[in-house]
Amino acid sequence: MADTTAPLLRIEGMSKTFPGLKALDDVSLEVRPGEIVAVLGHNGSGKSTLVKILAGVHQADPGTVVEVRDATGALVAGPAAREGLHFIHQDLGLADILTTVENLGLGTSARGRAFAPVRGAAERRHARQLLARFGADLDVTIPVGRLSPAQRAIVAIARAMDGWTRPDNVLLLDEPTTALHGDEVQVLFEAVRRVAASGAGVVFISHRLDEVLELADRVVVLRDGRVVAEETTSRLDHDAIVKLIAGREIADTAATPRDATGEPVLTVTGISGTEISDFSLTLRAGEIVGVSGILGSGREQLAPILFGAQHRTGGRVEVDGQELIPDDTRTAIESGMAYVPADRRRHGVVMEMSVRENLTLPLMRPLRRAFGRLDGRAERALTRSWMQTVGLRPASPEQQLKLFSGGNQQKVVLAKWLRVRPRVLLLDEPTQGVDVGAIAAIYELVLAARRDGTAVLLCSSDTKELVSLCDRVLVLKDGRVVSEIPRASLTEERLIRDELGLETAGSSRSGTNGPE
Repeated sequence: MADTTAPLLRIEGMSKTFPGLKALDDVSLEVRPGEIVAVLGHNGSGKSTLVKILAGVHQADPGTVVEVRDATGALVAGPAAREGLHFIHQDLGLADILTTVENLGLGTSARGRAFAPVRGAAERRHARQLLARFGADLDVTIPVGRLSPAQRAIVAIARAMDGWTRPDNVLLLDEPTTALHGDEVQVLFEAVRRVAASGAGVVFISHRLDEVLELADRVVVLRDGRVVAEETTSRLDHDAIVKLIAGREIADTAATPRDATGEPVLTVTGISGTEISDFSLTLRAGEIVGVSGILGSGREQLAPILFGAQHRTGGRVEVDGQELIPDDTRTAIESGMAYVPADRRRHGVVMEMSVRENLTLPLMRPLRRAFGRLDGRAERALTRSWMQTVGLRPASPEQQLKLFSGGNQQKVVLAKWLRVRPRVLLLDEPTQGVDVGAIAAIYELVLAARRDGTAVLLCSSDTKELVSLCDRVLVLKDGRVVSEIPRASLTEERLIRDELGLETAGSSRSGTNGPE
């Protein structure tokens, strides 16, 4: 039986100083066999820095102690300690051009056969067996860049757990459920619980507090790089964790119910795609309409199709009566449409560019002088104004966006579109991978845009988000609208039941897309 008193991982006095920033300040924690520890905090609280130090990406300040139990039961430091640590990072670390088989084999020297040829059939069989542990059945021979976000996440999880030589390792998961939904999350949780039950330790980082309460045994809360709380989850609830993370109560930002009396702005008639079939909608100025549905329902494809970022096979899309050319994002932008994609790193911003460059990229014409020269002073003033509006921290306009936390990156994505005062704002998972403080700020920005008359379409897997913000919600299943829920009937329970196709008293299942 595993010794549950001695730690598998011990961190003492961990600090990390970057130029002008103390990212971690004297952080200490332990993880014991069979224990699942959640590390929580705002974006920018130091969680990712802690993980990157453990992974060897960053070097901690002098005086930091990191020890991991080895095969003999002794605590060891340095490179030997990292052999017992296995990571799933937020960006997954997959090579998109390689297949699942090739991604699983990265860094393993063909599973220990450095000078032997790879046995294709055996490797494919091994890959399928690994993925089967997570209920995944996919083609392991196609590039992972062609897989869905959920499938990519499962490949990364399988790779992290591959090749364990003994059970008492430590698995660190940084936002592993970001692209997962419903049953897929439960499959992952069951796998993590089995790993912990075998004697491993687990460090779990997530912004989804309900998941933390369900999975973790204990939480460690970081704020401004320091540990501010450590508590067992049995003594906490959702509101208590929010207060620990924020250091205060977070105000309820639920939208005020209102009648959508504005004129029609977005008119969608019978559009179709690979996952969408005959979808129609009228969206009015100052209205927030939500789109809900489980993974594969068509929800993930709707916003990209409307914006022209994915192929539309049929139907019409009009903004203020102007028909948009299918698959043409330029026409969409010129018509007054803006799009915040689910995957901000790949599709929302240019991570290597500065905050200033990202903010001004969508519309530069007003910032140009005679002969097309860019007015640098006007650009910098605009950038500073919007950074203040969205509460960007740290306020460093020339810093590369990749150096900011996820919540601050998302604020930049929103700001770059809000500054052009769009007629239609398409939001696809706008708070995915964002902490509770940044979520409140993003909600305020969305509600402010609505007050200014912007028509908002919110596609989200977060039922709390849809209930908080929307005037009505359309529920998709198999590419079609199966119900429309007005504000007066909008609850999380109703949303979940409609998503899963469960009958509920008083539900309306006309199969239409709402009033035109």
